[in-house]
Amino acid sequence: MDWGTDLRGKNKTALRLKWGIFGFLLGFCGLLLGILWLMQTVFLDDIYKLIRTRELERVIAEVESEINSPDILLLFQQIQAEKDITVMPTRDFVMPPRPEPGSRGRGNPMLVAITKEHEFTLQNGQTAGGDSRLSLTFHAMIAPVEATVSTLRVQLYFITAIMIILSVLLAIIIAKRVSKPIEEINTSAGKLAKGNYNVRFDGKGFHEIVELSETLNTTAFELGRVEALRRELLANVSHDLRTPLALIYSYAEMMSDFPDEITQEQTKTIMDETSRLTTLVNDILDLSKHENEAELLNISRYNLTESVSKTIKQIRELLKSREFVINYNYDNEVFINADETKINRAFYNLLINAVNYSGECRAITVTQTAIDNRVRISVTDGGEGISKEDLPHIWDRYFKSSKAHKRAVTGTGLGLSIVKKIIELHGGGYGVESEVGRGSLFWFEVG
Repeated sequence: MDWGTDLRGKNKTALRLKWGIFGFLLGFCGLLLGILWLMQTVFLDDIYKLIRTRELERVIAEVESEINSPDILLLFQQIQAEKDITVMPTRDFVMPPRPEPGSRGRGNPMLVAITKEHEFTLQNGQTAGGDSRLSLTFHAMIAPVEATVSTLRVQLYFITAIMIILSVLLAIIIAKRVSKPIEEINTSAGKLAKGNYNVRFDGKGFHEIVELSETLNTTAFELGRVEALRRELLANVSHDLRTPLALIYSYAEMMSDFPDEITQEQTKTIMDETSRLTTLVNDILDLSKHENEAELLNISRYNLTESVSKTIKQIRELLKSREFVINYNYDNEVFINADETKINRAFYNLLINAVNYSGECRAITVTQTAIDNRVRISVTDGGEGISKEDLPHIWDRYFKSSKAHKRAVTGTGLGLSIVKKIIELHGGGYGVESEVGRGSLFWFEVG
């Protein structure tokens, strides 16, 4: 893939985003201005009529509630003064002349009149004609609005010009503020894709962009760490392969040059180194299977205490000549549901690790402890211990507390990584407690 072309494509995407945001904000401001124009000019007359009609209906309701009050005439005067609505008996009321169509404006001071009649029931008396019902006419006058519309139109010209200028500036500012951090993140992402794991993402502004930057920074750090481990793994595996291959070749060459002088020691060396290579290759394959979860667990119920005891006996036989002392402490036999083969492999790796790093102290203690519904297996050695700086990394593949890689007496350097993957597949826990000069305690828990 051409990362340069891909990066340019990302920049074009960011550019389209900026102008897209700009167009959206500008269109939104234009929509608001259009609505304002319609409401203040085209529909102003109809809105004014609607308001006066509703006001007339409220006055009618108010008069109906107070029609039998002795102060009803005072109420009529108040309505006339405050709301410009005339209330008169229907029989005596003379309707004002209605304007002819097209006669609005200069020759007629009144645009239109809204008139409604309503009949009320009198409870405390009768009208002059002896009727207990009273019919009233409500007349609301509407003043001309042409002058108001013209004034508003002129104001809207200025408002529109100011709003367009402000909306353009605001749209440009917001578009740049949103798109600029994304462009910077895309540029840094292109560097990360090319293998530059030291790149930093400095997204600013909106919360989501800051979170994205932090996530990408974490991703870059982890990718860099994985790359460093990969290189270290290749270097260490190459080192562990080179030594036995050199021994095998030298002894084979010696046996070829001096076929009559072949000794048992020479053939045993070749077999031991071949076995070491086989173990290394198998450990690498096992670790790859566990990491890819290609292997399924074969869960069964079995006696964990008995399985651990058998493994300890096997290791004792292998180390008989080296005078190791392995003690096994437990209270009761424990049965668990797990993959016996894999759990036994995890315990075996911890035990071999303790053997490799026990130093001059040849005593190793294995402890089985029941904790709630889980069981913990601990392996304690009296070796040189591990520094606090190295503790978080010891479960990584081929991690060595010393930069100088040394070939272990037994094992391949992948044991703790395999333990980690096996226990994680079982949903268990694992850990280590160590102090320099006082040995280490490795443990895992399963249910």
